[in-house]
Amino acid sequence: MFYSVNGTLCLCEPGIAVVEAGGVGYQLTVSLRDMGELSRKVGEKVLLYTHLSVREDGVELFGFSQKQELDIFRLLNTVSGVGPKAAMSILGSLSASDVVSAVLAGDAKGLSCAQGIGNKTAQRIILELKDKLAKSKTGDISSAPLAAAAPSRGSAVAEAVNALVVLGYSRQQASEALSGVDVTGKSVEALIREALKALSMK
Repeated sequence: MFYSVNGTLCLCEPGIAVVEAGGVGYQLTVSLRDMGELSRKVGEKVLLYTHLSVREDGVELFGFSQKQELDIFRLLNTVSGVGPKAAMSILGSLSASDVVSAVLAGDAKGLSCAQGIGNKTAQRIILELKDKLAKSKTGDISSAPLAAAAPSRGSAVAEAVNALVVLGYSRQQASEALSGVDVTGKSVEALIREALKALSMK
């Protein structure tokens, strides 16, 4: 229903941001990471991507400074036993790319650093999301330099490409970003970080 809110940031308190747009003040639940950034922008124009959660006990609008965060938030909500509160807790401790890296690496400890996320929940997140993030077919990668990579490295590259797609980039953007990266001996997490760095410079 609501894709984004673009307006003046009127208030920023722990977990809450109020954005006035078109004469209406929208109260949004935000992560601790976003709150830290938004607290310096009160009185300024901001754009937050949104997710409307409708439950029996109420309606809540969630806000995210980056589209990738919204995508990961929605993906986390597909995990059994993980609701909006837990997803926001994770995004309050980890960036969207860090969440993807932790899932692909099977790093339950990294995910459980978020408040309220125990080892069992972290393991469930990895179990239910790893295939979604890593599942790929060789034919999905159209970049010639990537297709020429050795099988072991190609596997890491394929996972990195798919992770970047989940973060909101097109497959072509992801492939082009990774085509300029030396993939020799690098983990999926390292490839994702370098690709994101390259994409941020464009």
